[in-house]
Amino acid sequence: MSACIWIHYARPRPHWYGLDEATRAARQASWREVAAASTQVGGTCLGTYHVRGQHDFETVTLWRFLDADAAFRHWAALTAAGYGECHAFANTIGLAGEPTG
Repeated sequence: MSACIWIHYARPRPHWYGLDEATRAARQASWREVAAASTQVGGTCLGTYHVRGQHDFETVTLWRFLDADAAFRHWAALTAAGYGECHAFANTIGLAGEPTG
């Protein structure tokens, strides 16, 4: 088992803003449930940050997982909960390794 960092860039898709407040709140609640479930099995959200400068995305969220499989399960659960329908995104996984330099 190796430590894994999941780097998730995102921005809402235009139709997200057209959803009524109750629908948006329900979607966000389901995504919070995914986060809570990932936390219960050893995942740690390190925070969400606004991206500045010339970038395609609005936020970057960092998670630490026990391994890449756990990160994949987290992403699969978010996808099943409709996250990708509402957000444009890019994901990167980093595995623990020897420091360079």
